[in-house]
Parts: sequence; structure tokens; C-alpha cells
Amino acid sequence: MHPFPGRARRPSPERVRLEDRPDAVSPSPPRHHHGDAVNGVDPVARALDQVRGAALSLPETNERLSHGAPTFFIRDRSSFVMFHDDHHGDGRLAIWCAAPSGVQGLVVDEDPRRFFVPPYVGHRGWLGLRLDLDVDWDEVHAVIEDAYRCVAPKRLLAQLDDGPPG
Repeated sequence: MHPFPGRARRPSPERVRLEDRPDAVSPSPPRHHHGDAVNGVDPVARALDQVRGAALSLPETNERLSHGAPTFFIRDRSSFVMFHDDHHGDGRLAIWCAAPSGVQGLVVDEDPRRFFVPPYVGHRGWLGLRLDLDVDWDEVHAVIEDAYRCVAPKRLLAQLDDGPPG
């Protein structure tokens, strides 16, 4: 049965590859990719290592791909940080992360070059932070910890605030 009774199904259009269309415009030339090594250092790998180190140092966190992007979760359930390199061609190397209420608007207004409202999750107050412009890694680590604090349950926050045993 059709999900909408009374409506006929439309036939699916045939898929045509771009290169098979005579009127197709050739794709734009490749842009500089964030992963191009500069002085032998891959900035994407370096940025991901920094983000990974900060996120995985927090209690009961893990990493897995979500929607094709390295994403960091609490107890493999609640995401708090996503790492994106040129998401859908936006030209940014950035993280998207949970943010305390009201922070998104403040920091985006204050520094719209580095901070932005990310697609898909921005309406929930998440924050985008560029990792390819004037990066202060201490600030990035603090933003990641703030994101964790927005999502983590109270017991894990207490564990974080108590610090490591010993």
C-alpha cells in the first residue's frame, strides 16, 4: 500500500552521471585541500590529533564516525563534538560542538571569522569553531570541555571536577 492513499507513485527518474550529459558544465578546479602538507605537517591530521586528545581525555568518551565525520560521544550515546574538513565544500576545517545556552550568539557576534552557526545542529545551540584560522589550542580544548559539560550526566561532571584519583 502506498504511504499516502489516493496518490499515485511517480516513476523514479533515471540517474544520469554528470559526465554522460552533453550539456554538463565541467566541475570547478580543485581547491586547496586542508589536508595538503605544509612543511611535512598535515594540518588536518594535526588538528584531529588535538581534538581527539582533548575529547578522549574526558571521562567515558569514545570516537566513531557519524555521518562520515569523526565524532566524539559520551558513553557511545550522546555526541558532543564533531570534526569536519570541508563539510559539503564549505572550505572550513572546524569542529561543531555543543555549547552552553546563549554562548553561540555571543561568540559568533564577537568573532564571526572564527566562530559560526553550524548546519544541522546550529538550531540546537551548537557552535562551529574554525581550526584553520588563528588557532589557540588551549581555547579549543576549553571549548571541547565546555561541550562535554553541556551533555555529560552529573556523575561524570563530578568525576571530571574531582580530577584523577591519587
